[in-house]
Amino acid sequence: MRNISVNEITNNIKEMCIEANHFLSKDMKDALQNAFEKEESEVGKNVLGQLHKNLEIAADDMIPICQDTGMAVIFMEIGQEVHFTDGNLEEAINEGVRLGYTEGFLRKSVVSDPLIRENTKDNTPAVIHYSIVSGEQVKITVAPKGFGSENMSRVFMLKPADGMEGVKNAILTAVKDAGPNACPPMVVGVGIGGTFEKCAFMAKKALIRNVNEYSPIPYIKDMEMELLNEINKSGIGPGGLGGRNTALAVNIETYATHIAGLPVAINICCHVNRHCSRII
Repeated sequence: MRNISVNEITNNIKEMCIEANHFLSKDMKDALQNAFEKEESEVGKNVLGQLHKNLEIAADDMIPICQDTGMAVIFMEIGQEVHFTDGNLEEAINEGVRLGYTEGFLRKSVVSDPLIRENTKDNTPAVIHYSIVSGEQVKITVAPKGFGSENMSRVFMLKPADGMEGVKNAILTAVKDAGPNACPPMVVGVGIGGTFEKCAFMAKKALIRNVNEYSPIPYIKDMEMELLNEINKSGIGPGGLGGRNTALAVNIETYATHIAGLPVAINICCHVNRHCSRII
C-alpha cells in the first residue's frame, strides 16, 4: 500500500490547469503544423498561420490560448494499492481547480446551478471521472473543455440494423451540423456502444488520446481514417472559411452493448483540444 497526500493532488491539478490553458500538447502542435503544410486554400492557410501565431504569443506571454478557459474535466486513474491521506480526494481535486483558475487568472465560466446560473467565481466544481486500475500510481489528466465545441456534441441512439453505415452517417451529420461553431480544425471524439452515458464518456475520453495514433482495432482504425478523409472533403476548413483541414483527427472508442441498441456519441473539440497528464 502506498500513501499519497491529497495535498499533492491539489498542487499538481493547480499547475496542470494553468499548463493546459497556456501550452498545447506536442501531438496537437504537430497536427496543426502538418495541417498548415498540407492546406491548399489560401484563406485556410492564413487562418492556420494565425492560430500558430496565437499559440506562440500565449506561450511567450503566458496568456491563455483561448479566452474560454473551459470547464475543468479531470480523469483520475487510481491504482488500487493507493491510499489517500490528509483529507478528502474530491475536495482536493476541486481545490486544485480553484487555485489554478484564481491564481492563474483564468476565466471563471462555471455556474452553480444550470438554471439559476450564479457564477461560482473559481471555476469549480470540476467534472471528475474516476477509474480504479492496478498498481500504486495515480495518473491525472486535466482537460479544460470550452463550450463553443462542447455545445456541438451529439448522442444518437441508433438501432442495431443501422450498422456501421448508420454510425458513419451519425458522425458526419454531427460534424457538418457543427460547421464553423466548433472552431475547426477540430478533433472528433467518438464513443460507440455501452449505454447512453457510457458512449458519451468514451467520446469525451477519446479526445485525450494522441491525435497521431489510431485505434488498435483494425476495422476501427479503417473507420477513423475513412471518416477523417470524408470530413476533410466537406470544405468547412480552418475557421469554417473553407479548405481541406476541417478535422485533425477522428478518435473512436468502443464498448460492449445490449443486443437491442447501438449508442453513438460525438464529442467535438476545437483546434486547441487542451489536455495534459501527469503520473504520481
